Amino acid sequence: MTVTIKDVARLAKVSVATVSRVLNASAPVRDDTRARVLEVARELRFSPNDAARTLKRRKASALGVILPDLYGEFFSELLRGIDLEAQRAGHALLVSSSHHDARGVSVAVRAMRGRVDGLLVMAPEVSSASLATVLPDGLPTVILNTAPTIGAAAAVTVDNMGGTRLVVHHLTALGHRMVAFVCGPSHNADAAARLRGYRTAMRAAGLTVDESFVLRGDFTEQGGWQAARELIASDGPRPTALFAANDAMAVGALLALHEAGVGVPGDISVVGFDDIPIARYVTPSLTTVRVAIDVLGTRAAALLIRALSDSMMRGNGHREVIPAELIVRYSCGPPPVSMHRRSSSAALVPSQENLS
Repeated sequence: MTVTIKDVARLAKVSVATVSRVLNASAPVRDDTRARVLEVARELRFSPNDAARTLKRRKASALGVILPDLYGEFFSELLRGIDLEAQRAGHALLVSSSHHDARGVSVAVRAMRGRVDGLLVMAPEVSSASLATVLPDGLPTVILNTAPTIGAAAAVTVDNMGGTRLVVHHLTALGHRMVAFVCGPSHNADAAARLRGYRTAMRAAGLTVDESFVLRGDFTEQGGWQAARELIASDGPRPTALFAANDAMAVGALLALHEAGVGVPGDISVVGFDDIPIARYVTPSLTTVRVAIDVLGTRAAALLIRALSDSMMRGNGHREVIPAELIVRYSCGPPPVSMHRRSSSAALVPSQENLS
């Protein structure tokens, strides 16, 4: 049986108008009244935005998209993939930024309540427990690159561990033994997985991780530039390769190395992760891990659209992983001291296909 706003009002002992004001945050309501209405709505698993309401208003349905940030090529490509799939199914998008915290997600959810049929949420810096408390009951939700969350219909992630293994294997095959790593934000799920992958792959290659080579970063160009500057200024031994946890930081590192007169790849090789569009156009073009960012968005949107019509899918925790692929370009080469000792297995060279 379908739960209506009248059912919530009756059990909460308030008017329908009061329930509407609480759920849509459209006017002030006493704190105790608001708490009672929200508690009843949760118990009844009532959502003010269901398919019937959308049809009744005769408006095009919409999907809510909540991302940690809206700046940068990664999010541009992700939104492009989401939008392509949404358009194919006749859905519009409402997009908001959470500014990297649970409170931001909660604010965005409240703003979208009653205006969207489902949510796509990327919040890699928010714990699954915190995220579960702010996601609305009864509203189909798909999460992206985020820790598994109770109540989500599905989760789509990229193969962070597999991608880092590909990079470390490529670098060690070229002869590198001293590989630095620029981390992402400390509480970011993607960043943590890529750091784990780096450490695991280095150990698998029989190499010890020099902690002075594990550098702080923040997934921005400025963060990569600063990390590379710190590395150059260090009095210790210099690594022969620099692996940045995303392409934005790798691009920043390339600039810092160029400014310092450090040759890439002659003096140090540089690798990124994500394969954002600019990666092939920097000088030298960037060796990186392609994770098909647009496909990540497309698959997440497709799963959400499916969940809108398939109630059995909601909350079943379906998971998909987007595979990683190594894209070899010109920012990598053998280390200077071992160029003549390179093994035949390291003969991976940039191809026209990779640069197309």
